[in-house]
Amino acid sequence: MSSQDTTDAHPRFAEALRELGLDVPVRRFPDATRTAVQAAEAIGCNVSEIVKSLIFEADGLPVLVLMDGSSRVDVERVREELGAASVRRADADLVRETTGYAIGGVPPFGHRTRTRVLADRGLLDHAVVWAAAGTPHAVFPLDPKTLIAHAGGTVVDVRERTA
Repeated sequence: MSSQDTTDAHPRFAEALRELGLDVPVRRFPDATRTAVQAAEAIGCNVSEIVKSLIFEADGLPVLVLMDGSSRVDVERVREELGAASVRRADADLVRETTGYAIGGVPPFGHRTRTRVLADRGLLDHAVVWAAAGTPHAVFPLDPKTLIAHAGGTVVDVRERTA
């Protein structure tokens, strides 16, 4: 174990970091950083530098979408990307069953099961992004290319277009 302290991370996620050989500082906050806005305020970064790890259900199968905190996922674009008949946001039970984490604390990797991962291209606009470390109170920084690679993500355009 290196000098970096991952004890504030969820144990499953701390183990995933070890397995990947990732040495990242996990920061814990007394107040929940469940939303991208809360996380950005606590960290002192832009909302767009927060990574939201969102689970969707595409034709009954879970799919992880990594999106920057200032954007919304366009479900129709996800459906087109996957060639699925239907895509909808997963409920809390499916999120926990798929990832092993509760909504608000889902990290981009270190999940209970392997899923298809789509990463929105907008994440690459930043030198460093922040993502949940398995709990609503803990986050970690990583460069987006490395984060997407460890998540097994495919870079796509799935954000809602602004009017």
